[in-house]
Amino acid sequence: MTSPSSRRVDPDVDLRVPADRGELAAHPAAVLGVVAAGGALGALARAGVQAALPHTPTGFPWSTFTVNVTGCLLIGALMAVLGRRRAGPLVRPLLGVGVLGGFTTFSAYALDVHRALAAGAAGTALAYLAATLVGGLAAVAAGDALAGRLLDRADRRRPGADRGGRGPGRPGPAVERPGRREAR
Repeated sequence: MTSPSSRRVDPDVDLRVPADRGELAAHPAAVLGVVAAGGALGALARAGVQAALPHTPTGFPWSTFTVNVTGCLLIGALMAVLGRRRAGPLVRPLLGVGVLGGFTTFSAYALDVHRALAAGAAGTALAYLAATLVGGLAAVAAGDALAGRLLDRADRRRPGADRGGRGPGRPGPAVERPGRREAR
């Protein structure tokens, strides 16, 4: 049995990283509330895109592809920002898990592939499978890189600005780990 103090609100929190531990200060009900609210907003945005870009079972599902690749770009940028800037304990659950989790959709991706295969459009299904995987991975990397460059540019313009814990009196290289940059 786990004690209440050892239960984790968010399994993505790396307890070895001080900035991550700060997210544990949020009450579990608040985390669930912002995830639910963000999820509703993200799902509504996805539904709007899918309504604007309908497709036939044999056609390329541009709406789901656009949603998923855009969501990957945004999560890459969000993680770059949150890894280098201080944010409240509910920001990542709201935007990352809630809004972007509700916006992107693996189930529609799988259903689109299934429908294309059932309709005899194996080429479209395979192209969609590959394009979404490659596009999503490239978009995460691009979002991270673009946000990192923009943050670097902003840091150069603002002397003494918060650099993810680095600054006057606290120099040190960033420690790289997937999705986060953290000062030692």
